[in-house]
This record gives sequence, C-alpha cells and structure tokens, in this order.
Amino acid sequence: MYIITGATGHTGQHIAEGLLAAGHPVRVIGRSADRLAPLTAKGAEAAVGDLADAAFLTKAFEGAKAVYLVIPPKWDVTEWRTFQRSIIQSFLQALQTNKVEKAVLLSSIGAHMLEGAGPVSGLAELEKALETVPGLDVLNLRAGFFMENFLANIGLIKQAGIFGYVVNPDVKIAMVHTRDIAEVALKRLLALDFTGHSHAFVNGPADLTMPEAAAILGEAIGKPELAFVSFPPADARAGMVGAGMPETIADGYVELFQAMNKGAYYEGYVRNADNTTPTTLAWFAEQEFKPAFLG
Repeated sequence: MYIITGATGHTGQHIAEGLLAAGHPVRVIGRSADRLAPLTAKGAEAAVGDLADAAFLTKAFEGAKAVYLVIPPKWDVTEWRTFQRSIIQSFLQALQTNKVEKAVLLSSIGAHMLEGAGPVSGLAELEKALETVPGLDVLNLRAGFFMENFLANIGLIKQAGIFGYVVNPDVKIAMVHTRDIAEVALKRLLALDFTGHSHAFVNGPADLTMPEAAAILGEAIGKPELAFVSFPPADARAGMVGAGMPETIADGYVELFQAMNKGAYYEGYVRNADNTTPTTLAWFAEQEFKPAFLG
C-alpha cells in the first residue's frame, strides 16, 4: 500500500494517479472527502483527516509499503513553525508505529538551513527528524521555486503594473513546475531504489533571475515591458499583511526571500542532467499564467 499525503495538491494528486495507473493500491490522505473523490473514483482508498492528528495519521499509515510526505500550506495559522512541528511529530509517530520502510519527502533547496529560511527551515527540521526513525529510508526531494507561485503576482500586475518579490534582481533561482516534481517522485516511488537518508535536487530547466522571469511572463500576457521590482522587506511584509495574510506567514516568506539573496541558501546546490527537468517557464506562462491572468 502506498500512502500519499497532500493527495489533493499539485504533486500528490499526480503521484496517486500514476501509482493507480501502474496497478498499485493507494491510500490518499486529505482534509476533504469531496476533493479526494476524483481519486477514489479511480480506485484509491480515502483517509479523511488532519495530518496534525497523530492518532488519525497512525491509523492512515497502517500497511504502508511507502509514503509520500508533504507539509501542506495552511493560511490561517498563528505560528507557522509550530504548525509545521505539529505535523512533524505526527509523521514521526505514524512512521515509527507502523514500521514504514520507505518515504519520499517534498522538501526544498535550502533545506540544510535549520534557521533563517522561513518555512524551508521547517522542512530542514523535518528532514533531520526523519533520520531518527529506525529502519526508514528517506529520499528528500529538494525542489526549486515553484512556477505556480507566480500566480500570486497577478493581482499586483493588474493593479500596479509591476512584478515583485523580496529578491535581488541578480539572484539566479531554480524554477520548477510542480508536475516535474511529481514525475520525479512517482518514478522514485515506483522504483523504491533509495536507501539511507539522501536528497535529490529537482531543478526545473533553468536558473533564472526575477527580471528574466518577468520578461517571460510579461510576453505571454501582452505586457513585454513588465518590470520587476525588488521590494524592501518591510514594504513586502506590510503589503502581504495588508492583503490579509497572517503575520507569521508574511514573516516566514520575507525571511525565505532574504535567505535566497544569500549564497548560503544554495549551499550544496548543483545542476546536472539528472536533476534538470523539462517544463519551461515559457510553457507555464503561456499555458497557465496567461489563462489565469485573462480569466
């Protein structure tokens, strides 16, 4: 039995569908039975509940051959790191109790930083915590910056005509589509060819600066002059909080982007043929960003 957490998310759903298509039994975990329904219609078994509920998750992990681990986003928390730690403890109990042998974790570039990288430091803490589970082999997929994150800039582009982050304009960033991450995870879950505790980068097709990304996105939406603005941290935080984002999440993102401006965030990062994936930002801009912008 394969267990997929975050099964209604960008990566989890694709992975579950791939495992089902390959004839494997799959249990999908999510907070909504309705959102899991497309997967149960394809043969998956649903487990509906909260990942932070250790008793629920321990039951959901029963009979696991391998698990796909995700800490999903939650936009109404008052302490983001506390929320992450509650799920980490739940994962540990469920994995240990059921003596799970294989796990693939959706992690991130920068997950060697236990402090100073916002939510990515929470993933670093999870990577370290998984090392304490006896008999568990873990592959940490340290993915680049999700292309889908750019969708959050649509309102800013429409209202102010600019594209911006708390990122220096000369910083090169690995930009990856989540479908590429899902494909890598699916391949490794099918093969179960990893042992010990290791990580693999999932880099997308290229490292780009934010001005380069702005040019690609702007071209797709008929705004080739779209300018990238590097926001001061205080201004970015104020804008996120003003838009309704909880302070703890705004603080986390500001810290993350400031970390990306420093070389330490990319310590150990490499790009090679094995971790370069095919979906380009130009494809995303035309096929997903443009329809969302015009919709």
